[in-house]
Amino acid sequence: MTTGRTLVLSVDRDDDIGWKAHIESPAIGRAACLKAANTLALADPEDSDINAIFSAIRIYDELTENGEETAIAVVAGNHLHMIEGDRRIATSLEQVIKETQATNCILVTDGAEDEYVIPIIQSRIPVSSIRRVIVNQMPNLEGTYYILKKFLDDPKISRMVFIPLGLAMILYATAYLLDYPGVATIIVVGVIGAYLLYKGFGFDEIVHSIMDALRISLSRGRFSFVTYTTTILLIIIGFTVGFTNVLKFYSTDGSLGLVLYLMTFIYGSIEWLIVAGLVTSVGVIIDVYANEREGLGKVIVFPFFVIALGFILYGASVYIISVSGVPDFPLSAEVAADNILYSTVIGIISAVVGVIIQYGVNKKMAELRKQEIIEVM
Repeated sequence: MTTGRTLVLSVDRDDDIGWKAHIESPAIGRAACLKAANTLALADPEDSDINAIFSAIRIYDELTENGEETAIAVVAGNHLHMIEGDRRIATSLEQVIKETQATNCILVTDGAEDEYVIPIIQSRIPVSSIRRVIVNQMPNLEGTYYILKKFLDDPKISRMVFIPLGLAMILYATAYLLDYPGVATIIVVGVIGAYLLYKGFGFDEIVHSIMDALRISLSRGRFSFVTYTTTILLIIIGFTVGFTNVLKFYSTDGSLGLVLYLMTFIYGSIEWLIVAGLVTSVGVIIDVYANEREGLGKVIVFPFFVIALGFILYGASVYIISVSGVPDFPLSAEVAADNILYSTVIGIISAVVGVIIQYGVNKKMAELRKQEIIEVM
């Protein structure tokens, strides 16, 4: 028999109990978990999380009947944003452990998605067993159609599928109306490819983080709200100028490769993107200096790294475009070679200066903290 108190934990990573049943997470105790399962069952009888919660309750009852010290809880994440959801699961689990005084855990999930949080759970409490609940269904054509329909009704799935396809179709139709049939296919493939990269590299989470930062900075009256807003506008301008630059060289020579299109985009947009990065960095530095001065050393280096990366990318784009013989490019290969040399040197110097300043600021902050400790003693 396991020593200590066992926590039977059901994880609802996409927060169906909150999204559909409006149950606040975490639900601690048999009564609260049973209420969550019943409420979710009335809201959506086909949700598999219902079976996982009921299975957790059954395991809890069996362990209790065997005389073990047992607790039960349901923790949930976020329905739309997995990073925020996983952080919420970690916070909720700490609350559950504190309230139940559990020493080990039996994890109950309804699928592989929930099992992504196993490392989070194991970092806070030992997991002695994992139970995966699988609902038995008849695998026929009608069932497959129904499952697909349920997937597409889910806001997370529908946004992932319908938005890029709808946008691609609109752009395709617009290109045809403007009498650019050759560009239409490129636009559609480009939009879908950009969206796949956007999701694949996790840029959607970055955008979500930016929106959260905007909301927090506005609610707290931070100066960074102004700089974040300005940054978004500068990025939009930069992307517009970059795509205009790509179209300009496409109209001159339609045989350019993907790398050259990327370089022409960087060449046209990099100045705006550098300014956007500097504006954001200044806003973050001002906010940290005013509110969290001990963290100043972590952010003081941002503008120097932005300048370094910007200069290096600019020099690389100019050199690659010029040596590739793109028609009508204003810089010769010799001038471009000088540009990449000077840009790389400036970038390295900027990064080194940033690291030196960061070291000085960290040293100064450490001295101030040490002085404060001495004064308190």
